Amino acid sequence: MPYLLGSDTPAETPGRRFRHLLERGGILQIPGAHNGMAALQARAAGFTACYLSGAAMTASMGLPDLGIITVDEVAFFIRQVARASGLPVLVDGDTGYGEALNVMHMVRTFEEAGAAAVHLEDQLLPKKCGHLNDKRLADARDMAAKVAAAARARRDLVIVARTDAAASEGLDGALARARLYVEAGADAIFPEALNTAEMFRAFAQGMPGVMLLANMTEFGRTPFFTASEFEAMGYGMVIWPVSSLRVANKAQAELYASIREHGGTQAMLDRMQTRQELYDSIGLHDYEALDASIVRTMLPDG
Repeated sequence: MPYLLGSDTPAETPGRRFRHLLERGGILQIPGAHNGMAALQARAAGFTACYLSGAAMTASMGLPDLGIITVDEVAFFIRQVARASGLPVLVDGDTGYGEALNVMHMVRTFEEAGAAAVHLEDQLLPKKCGHLNDKRLADARDMAAKVAAAARARRDLVIVARTDAAASEGLDGALARARLYVEAGADAIFPEALNTAEMFRAFAQGMPGVMLLANMTEFGRTPFFTASEFEAMGYGMVIWPVSSLRVANKAQAELYASIREHGGTQAMLDRMQTRQELYDSIGLHDYEALDASIVRTMLPDG
């Protein structure tokens, strides 16, 4: 609980900590955490980083994932997730909220809010979830300019370039774009919506020596693979972007239906986090102890 307690607040920047995780070898498992509580639970489960999905942020606000939230709204999510958990956070930066100067503003804002890494995608607005049809792609050189702008603006932030080109330009087109983005300054590449193990392997073989991110979203184009399977295909990171939100939303819908049916919550008690479990998760008693230990300020006479 590093935000106020401070005892385990890392000295290194989030970006450097994220780079160290990537340098350890093996595949970095990065679950989605759509709010501070989810991030705390991810940390308690043993994860060393978490992911903020644009789809999860917008859905939690009751909005579709069409690139309509703002830099400042995303920064609010970054602050709560990073502060609550202390984990390095990879953030969905959509299309960068504009052109090169807008991307630079996004990078500085996200880094100041506590982000460790950000990914940019090569769609045009209104952008769509990467697993939907009829996505419109930006010119590859325009996307490369955004990547270069992000790399210029960042201090330690890890820059991940996402390409959605496989669906419309094929694997060769996606690889050509990815190589251009690496030349522009991307630290890693995120090929979105690949739909077979063969495609994942072929993409990795076409990008030797480049850090790659795989997206294991549910109900999309990608079949279910485990982290170890992605690692064997040549990937160094895997995200489960919206899983926490899907589970939470399903549970909430069942709660509200049960209240309507039974006139109370009694049928759902065994599905609830108890008061003690909640207090343990958020460190209530640690905060109370901190508050009690602070010496009261005395004002001088006169």
